[in-house]
Amino acid sequence: MKVLVLNCGSSSIKYQFIDTNNPEPLAKGLVERIGMSTAVLTHQKLGDEKIRIVGEILDHKIGIEYVLAVLLSPTHGVIKDRNEIDAIGHRVVHGGESFSESVLITPNVIQAIKDNIELAPLHNPANIKGIEACKTLLPNKPQVAVFDTAFHSTIPQCHYTYGLPMELYKKYKIRKYGFHGTSHKYVASRAAAMLGRPLEELKIITAHLGNGASITAVKNGKSYDTSLGFTTLDGLLMGTRCGELDPGVLPYIMGKEELTVSEAITLITKHSGVVGVSGVGSDMREVEEAALNGNERAQLALNIYAYRIKKFIGAYIAIMNGCDAIVFTGGVGENSDIIRDMVCKDMDWLGIKLDAEKNKTRGFEIDMSAPDYKIRVLRIPTNEELVIALDTAEIVEKEMKERSE
Repeated sequence: MKVLVLNCGSSSIKYQFIDTNNPEPLAKGLVERIGMSTAVLTHQKLGDEKIRIVGEILDHKIGIEYVLAVLLSPTHGVIKDRNEIDAIGHRVVHGGESFSESVLITPNVIQAIKDNIELAPLHNPANIKGIEACKTLLPNKPQVAVFDTAFHSTIPQCHYTYGLPMELYKKYKIRKYGFHGTSHKYVASRAAAMLGRPLEELKIITAHLGNGASITAVKNGKSYDTSLGFTTLDGLLMGTRCGELDPGVLPYIMGKEELTVSEAITLITKHSGVVGVSGVGSDMREVEEAALNGNERAQLALNIYAYRIKKFIGAYIAIMNGCDAIVFTGGVGENSDIIRDMVCKDMDWLGIKLDAEKNKTRGFEIDMSAPDYKIRVLRIPTNEELVIALDTAEIVEKEMKERSE
């Protein structure tokens, strides 16, 4: 089945066109600066060089029109007719408690996504725009929603419940939801394949490290706990986000600096984390270079970043009563040998040690563990788009089969 995978942000559209019989996308690209006259579409056909198209893309519908046009292009495209697109799979950030798995999109599903907008005000509205645009541009084509939160729906109640009055949970559904679920699900399954053991028998810790970051305990194939919570602010230090924080800090700063709620949220989402501590930037490559050149704040940011990952690994080994593998993925997890080394250093007592030479490699799946160490340390490039495509194909094929019976 040929699936168009869309990840619609507030001013961007990431896309891949995937034949589910082949893990390599036939084409992929990114539309940026939606809403501006200088919007850019970057597109790459499998085996070709990237091309760049600049134009006026005022909304998501026009953006997807551009995507369809380049997919149909005689020179840069991979299809001759829109009917070659069998289905559309959408990354949807927040499904709340409404969805525990990917679903075929119906009017009721769209309404449920809208109902969860207040839980993801920056993401769900853009996801809905992509869905509505495809209803117009690709009518009668089945669409599937794949939720970032769905994989974490298996977390036990005592793990997702906060120490607040239960009335607040019942009224507003304030609880841990977790994110990056599609990535954690994919790399956990790949880890099982690399180990040659059933996923249902394994205890795996997956670290998705990028500008946004989270770490998950995957026990017997299911999410057992994860670092991100009600929002995407908890847990690990991130590029511009603070991570775990004493709740009393925020009202204290608000009083001292006379900040509004909106200004306080901007502080902890845009100006904190690695950029706030280092003063260098949110790009880990720049921070690592600054640290190597003697920048003490940059080194402090790296130390905090690695410390929190290490702390969560220890906690997750404890709650799962063991661990078979630790997986590094995401832009930082896949590419930073410095961070991986800092995280795994002095953990040999737990059975964790890196092979220094293997750790320096990048770009492919590898077991980086030192020989004879019990817990395997793996680097696995994530592939969320493939998961979305496969989920979409499975759901659509099941629906087609049920209709024909």
